[in-house]
Amino acid sequence: MEYATILVERRDQLGFLTLNRPEKMNTFSSQLARELNDGLQELDKDEAVRVIIVKGAGRAFSTGIDISEFAGKSTTEYQEWISLMDEMHLTIASLAKPVIAMVQGFAVANGAGLVFAADFAIVAEGTKIGTTAINVGLLCTGPVIPISHLGKKKVLEMLLSGDLIDAAEALRLGLVNRVVPLDNLEMETLAFAQKLLSKSPLAVKMGKQFYYTMRDMPYAQRFAYSSEVFARLCTSQDAQEGVAAFLAKRQPVWQGK
Repeated sequence: MEYATILVERRDQLGFLTLNRPEKMNTFSSQLARELNDGLQELDKDEAVRVIIVKGAGRAFSTGIDISEFAGKSTTEYQEWISLMDEMHLTIASLAKPVIAMVQGFAVANGAGLVFAADFAIVAEGTKIGTTAINVGLLCTGPVIPISHLGKKKVLEMLLSGDLIDAAEALRLGLVNRVVPLDNLEMETLAFAQKLLSKSPLAVKMGKQFYYTMRDMPYAQRFAYSSEVFARLCTSQDAQEGVAAFLAKRQPVWQGK
């Protein structure tokens, strides 16, 4: 599939999706928002790809929505526009494969939202992250939804102050998985991806689905769903192979079944 605002490539069971508007700091135009969702779904459907890495071309991951699209919309049109910008959250949650954000420079507003939407994030030292729409009289309502678990005071501070936080603070808050030197960003991201590739493809797929389904359930229902998922996994070829390999002190050979 041909894209104008993203690049899609494949390498060694990894799918790479690059936001490719470096001259615009990878801001989200409507076209980029659509192509991001399409590119993610394309890689998810590719059986040769097991992990997806999202990155930004140039010196920034993404600095948010392209404000040149802002003017002249009706209320209904604004709702449709922001729904398109937020769609990545639902897309990533629905994918069978894990998505890693590889982040450098700035991840601001909808760029921060993409970091928060990703299943994992490896971030370069010195990166600045923030939900900054309040600074222009708007709100990062979509981007803060995945981080609402932080609690009222911190979420409201991020939503209403517009302050940037650095990568170290993002790590402390649990918003990212690793903070690494910029020169090592790709190497560390690939190492994290390899860790996921070493696991049962079926267990990874079911584990991601379990998380996104479970988190919206009432507390007791989560355990009923847990036992259902665990029982189905126990009968899989990969689980049988994994246990046999552990007992035999050898490396498992996963089939993804």
